Amino acid sequence: MNWIRPPGPAADGLRIGLLGGSFNPAHSGHLYVSETALRRLKLDSVWWLVSPGNPLKDTQSMAPLAKRLEGAAKLAAREPRIHVSALETSLGTRYTVDTVAALQRRFPKVQFVWLMGSDNLAQFSRWRRWQELARKVPIAVVQRPGSILASLNAPLIRRFGATRTLSRPPAVMILDGARNHQSATRLRAALGAPRRS
Repeated sequence: MNWIRPPGPAADGLRIGLLGGSFNPAHSGHLYVSETALRRLKLDSVWWLVSPGNPLKDTQSMAPLAKRLEGAAKLAAREPRIHVSALETSLGTRYTVDTVAALQRRFPKVQFVWLMGSDNLAQFSRWRRWQELARKVPIAVVQRPGSILASLNAPLIRRFGATRTLSRPPAVMILDGARNHQSATRLRAALGAPRRS
């Protein structure tokens, strides 16, 4: 595991946000979540973990990994603290809980924070071993349009509650700010691709 190269700085004591997803395609909503977390949580950087495949999504509408990485890198280029990677390919992990565990083993002195938009809260309880993931890493949820009330009924929030500050896990913090309406589903629909999230 020591040979895995980090996508960005990974020195002891750094606070690094992890934003995983298909990035099919990468869009300003991903940038919004990352920039909000960088600012509000005082993160040193954010690693975009472009997934080789999402077990909860239809692979037929998925662009090739190289194309999704390229699009994510192009979008992230405006913020030097965002580092784009296909780290799960190198790690050989498929599920977020395994990816986080592998990163924590490889970089034990880094303070990782899992980032996600509130649009993911409704399905978070479908993620493999989601409660274990919540106990491994603090989670910051950035409010997204159309899902602002999702935090009220989400199993993650019902199970662990929400905190005002991120501390040792389980800790789930809801971050609010200006809303960004862009989503990969809308972008694919506008381009005439099948409508899948």
